[in-house]
Amino acid sequence: MNKVKSNKANLLKIRIVGDKTLRMEAQAVTEFDQELRDFIDDLTYTMYETDGVGLAAPQVGVSKRIFVVDFYWAEDGAVKKPRVFINPEIVFSDGKITHEEGCLSVPEVYEKVTRDSHIKIKAQDIYGNPIEEEFKEFPAVVFQHEFDHLKGILFIDHLTKMKYLLHKHKINQYLKRTNANGENIQN
Repeated sequence: MNKVKSNKANLLKIRIVGDKTLRMEAQAVTEFDQELRDFIDDLTYTMYETDGVGLAAPQVGVSKRIFVVDFYWAEDGAVKKPRVFINPEIVFSDGKITHEEGCLSVPEVYEKVTRDSHIKIKAQDIYGNPIEEEFKEFPAVVFQHEFDHLKGILFIDHLTKMKYLLHKHKINQYLKRTNANGENIQN
């Protein structure tokens, strides 16, 4: 994350399926400094500019346990309310919900995924302060989707074999773009 920061947020490049960073277990954040806050500004800016409702650090090539979400910003008349979760944990889960998901790191692939419908979480904010919260339904789905990125899991890993096969050709096209360094960056 070492870089010189200007006064405005930077658009980060999204890593796509095939990139090694997407499959790594992300490392805990231990330094809650200005560099971290600058990175989170960039991550948040990138989430909005790419029309995501969430974005995890591994999706931009940074293997840290950080993600940003804004559950409802894309709805008509909604105001942007970004939320940051650092070093998150899911401490309770219950129920099931099936919801269509997509991912900035798996472009043009959408499929229904079943996840827990009610979760309780612990995390830290940008200053390292503890957060404890509960999420249900769509916010629970979004949180779990982004949380998976920190464990090296993509939403396509939750698909049945038959559903995965429906998208295999497109996924393979992305995998072929991975370079010798294990990088696959969306243009």
